[in-house]
Amino acid sequence: MTKLINKTIWITGASSGIGEQLTYQLAKKGNRLIISARRKDALELVKSNCDDTAQEKIHVLPLDLSKVDALDDAAKKAFEIHERIDVLVNNGGISQRSLVSETGFDVDRRLMDVNFFSAIKLTKLVLPEMIKNNSGHILITSSLVGKFGTPLRSSYSASKHALHGFFEALAAEVWENNIFVTLFCGGYIKTNISINAVTGNGTTHNLMDENQSNGKSAEDAAKAMIKAVEQNKREVYFGGKEVMGVYLKRFMPGLFAKMIRKMKIRQVQ
Repeated sequence: MTKLINKTIWITGASSGIGEQLTYQLAKKGNRLIISARRKDALELVKSNCDDTAQEKIHVLPLDLSKVDALDDAAKKAFEIHERIDVLVNNGGISQRSLVSETGFDVDRRLMDVNFFSAIKLTKLVLPEMIKNNSGHILITSSLVGKFGTPLRSSYSASKHALHGFFEALAAEVWENNIFVTLFCGGYIKTNISINAVTGNGTTHNLMDENQSNGKSAEDAAKAMIKAVEQNKREVYFGGKEVMGVYLKRFMPGLFAKMIRKMKIRQVQ
């Protein structure tokens, strides 16, 4: 068990939702934080919401996960701030609300860049130091749709499935280096993820899903993530009754397929 106290932690997607709540809760524990997202002003606001003592240990590092080739510079800056990263939280990402037949390939690629390739790149940039230190933890915000596909989320689901394949392999490679990997699979969590989701032509969805608005709180999700890391959990499912989808897919795949087909599909204009 590893307590997240006085650790150096780099969080992407920290300007809102789960990343914002992780920042608040980890700051209270006295951790040294590097918080990242595209908008510096939003990150500064999150930082300002912490008490003065915590703010002294929070560094703002803006980055754009869609620009994968630019992440080398971000990692260089992160190591200039702190010589080591104890925990990397690959939390940033975007969702999708569009049918396969109406989704441009450029949108598919953007989803993979933001949700998958950026996480791989940052992990590869941080991993050598973790191996050198013989210590580290990588936390990935996946999704229940990283375990099964649902309508209107084809490439989003694909990007999350890809995370599982990559990070399960990584976990098997680095356990002897005392490096742990946790995949956090969230269901409906009340964040702006559906509002900020992309449609088939790349525009923003701008609507809150009903299930999202009635979902678990981002604060509770962040608490569950911290607990999962401290207990060195490999994979965690978090949400309401939608979590049962994982087990239905595993043990009753035929029934699950029929249920998925009956899901309401609303075309996004």
